Amino acid sequence: MRDPEIHRAVTLLLEAVKVWQSPAVIIVSQRQGSPFKVLISCILSLRTQDKTTSAASDRLFALADTPDKLAALPVEIIEKAVYPVGFFRVKAARIKEISRLLMERYQGKVPDEIEELLTFKGVGRKTANLVVTLGYGKPGICVDTHVHRICNRWGYVVTRTPEQTEQALRGKLPTEYWLMINDLLVTFGQNQCNPISPICSTCPLIEMCDRVGVKKSR
Repeated sequence: MRDPEIHRAVTLLLEAVKVWQSPAVIIVSQRQGSPFKVLISCILSLRTQDKTTSAASDRLFALADTPDKLAALPVEIIEKAVYPVGFFRVKAARIKEISRLLMERYQGKVPDEIEELLTFKGVGRKTANLVVTLGYGKPGICVDTHVHRICNRWGYVVTRTPEQTEQALRGKLPTEYWLMINDLLVTFGQNQCNPISPICSTCPLIEMCDRVGVKKSR
């Protein structure tokens, strides 16, 4: 994919994703508009399917939807609420600890800076970027495995890690696409541009995609 083609690519993606459901974290941000809920949902979503994440988030927020309320919950109650998300016991403990630290250090307000968010155990760059972009609407580029894979598959970037992809995109992706690129490519990556055997035969971007690393497609 040549650099100028990104505008056409985004236009096609905006149309293509209309028929698919957005990722669970995106739905939470649109429905709730709370940086805290985005943060907690992101933690729950790691290595967990969206359907499971969404249901677990709903159960947990029905019990406690603010840092003070969550910090006061016994960890066993949190575990029960979020099960069966992956590593539910570890995540429950981290959610309770993060809620406690938010109350003690930040008066219950989730930080809006990536580097500050990275100080919390269990919060990586993907989660931090999602909180900043979805929770606060600040400029940022969230790069998960889908964004990393697809941008390299297109040939738009040539990188080895999501962190390198984030930096590469910050240098070349037009700023008007920063907030939407994760939502678009996660949805696209889950439904069309799969990790293994992508559905190239019906892909609206096939003519501009370099198909880097694609050995088998449908």
